[in-house]
Amino acid sequence: MIILGLTGSIGMGKSATAAMFADEGVPVYDADAAVHAIYAKGGLAVEPLGERFPGVVIDGAVSRQHLRDIVLEDPDALKDLESIVHPLVGETQSIFRREAMHAGARFAVLDIPLLYETGGDKRCDYVAVVTAPAPMQRARVMAREDMSEADFEKILAKQVPDAEKRARADFVISTAFGFDFTRTHVRAITDLLSNMESDQV
Repeated sequence: MIILGLTGSIGMGKSATAAMFADEGVPVYDADAAVHAIYAKGGLAVEPLGERFPGVVIDGAVSRQHLRDIVLEDPDALKDLESIVHPLVGETQSIFRREAMHAGARFAVLDIPLLYETGGDKRCDYVAVVTAPAPMQRARVMAREDMSEADFEKILAKQVPDAEKRARADFVISTAFGFDFTRTHVRAITDLLSNMESDQV
């Protein structure tokens, strides 16, 4: 089974692009959804994160906003967060891969925002980067209710630059020209990887 890593910086339209792959019948692993699940009430990350970061657990669930406020200002806290969360998320990804393979999928998509930042690209056969012009990216992000200019800049500073992502990618998918344009590229990649022989990987 071919593994396509799908990534892109904040505000580039990665989630909408991942949904297009799912619409084509491709199994898609959503790393953000996996994190939400382990942060939710009863989730595997609630207890260890509550112990390491007092005050981030509210009504039995981890507050992502509270956690973000802490780790954006503290590199050591971010490392501690990653040491707790990454192994838990990694197990959910392993389960997804096994299930997709057993279902007979020719290829599957790993939708991972920090794919390059965490070295996840090394576990993929190919990588597709979702991109858009910087002014469009900024406008999309600043339209979010919980986002400030300062937070946006801090998040960007922790991400591999878009230009570097595009340079390292096997496929570049632009979301600058509307859904139909993006979907055309998603379908082309789907057709290519679905019909690729394993010895070409």
